[in-house]
Amino acid sequence: MNSLLNPPGVNHFSRRHFLHVFGSSAAMAALPALRAATGAPTDSLPMQFYKSLTEEQHAKIVLPRDHAKRGFVSNWWYICPEQRLHTFYTKDQQDLVKQIFESLHHPDHREKMNWQVRKDLMGKIDNTPAVAFFGTPEDADFEFIYTGHHVTRRCFARNDGPPGFGGRPIFYGNFAKAFREEKDHAGNPFWYQGLLFNDFVSTLDGKQREKILVAREPRSEKPAQVIARRANDLPGLAGADLTPDQQTKLLETMRRMLVCFRPADVEATMKTITDKKIIQRLFISCYGGVFDIGSDQVWDTWQIEGPDMVWYFRGYPHIHGYFHLAAA
Repeated sequence: MNSLLNPPGVNHFSRRHFLHVFGSSAAMAALPALRAATGAPTDSLPMQFYKSLTEEQHAKIVLPRDHAKRGFVSNWWYICPEQRLHTFYTKDQQDLVKQIFESLHHPDHREKMNWQVRKDLMGKIDNTPAVAFFGTPEDADFEFIYTGHHVTRRCFARNDGPPGFGGRPIFYGNFAKAFREEKDHAGNPFWYQGLLFNDFVSTLDGKQREKILVAREPRSEKPAQVIARRANDLPGLAGADLTPDQQTKLLETMRRMLVCFRPADVEATMKTITDKKIIQRLFISCYGGVFDIGSDQVWDTWQIEGPDMVWYFRGYPHIHGYFHLAAA
């Protein structure tokens, strides 16, 4: 076995172990809840993982709370590219990270989210995700982050940390059967969001539908641009121009689109959007041409954005989703 895949102090890697670590949600559910040797039962899962780190691991993956990559997001990146789950951690630590990842999703969606991570390895162990912490337990915003191909998830690591995404971006995506998906996005665990968005569009009148379809390309996916919030030049239909019933429908649509994530995070996110009256500053847009697969006006690509928030859903050639709610 290549020694690069087996650094000192880490369990021997094998195909069987690989399948175990990225195995089915049902198999994981059969395992007892893990408690790191130094962790108390009241510790959060991320705190248990943090306390299990060796000195070498701590030095490599515990980053400053103001690290430049804390606000970074991309469709395929690794927060610590040299420290991957399959090479740098013990089996128990890998299992604990899997529990953390699962805990960040609604129970009904965990199996699909595990499937997405396995699928987007594309059969290559080099595509295994990487994790890190920003800050230390003494910091109120001590954060855990999980990154890889088509996946960026994050949470505050302390039990008393607030829910939500911490004012920083997350990413989700997948191509289920082919890089260039058909218009029904068969098998893609995130196309339900596209269907919900299109259901919202169906409530708009003719003039509103004309305004929501913009004659420009969607956002660039360059990391520095895809979550950049704009104060002006916002395309599409203004949330302030929706009727009260349509505004309620948009809020409920956003809530339902977020349902794959941890319920507490969804509630915190929607509370911020509601309390800050963000909907009044949002603009909704969708995109035709190549971005409308099948030219059927079932919109595969759309944006909901404003000075406080960016939600970019790109369905062509396959699904990429960026969400960034910066309002505190």
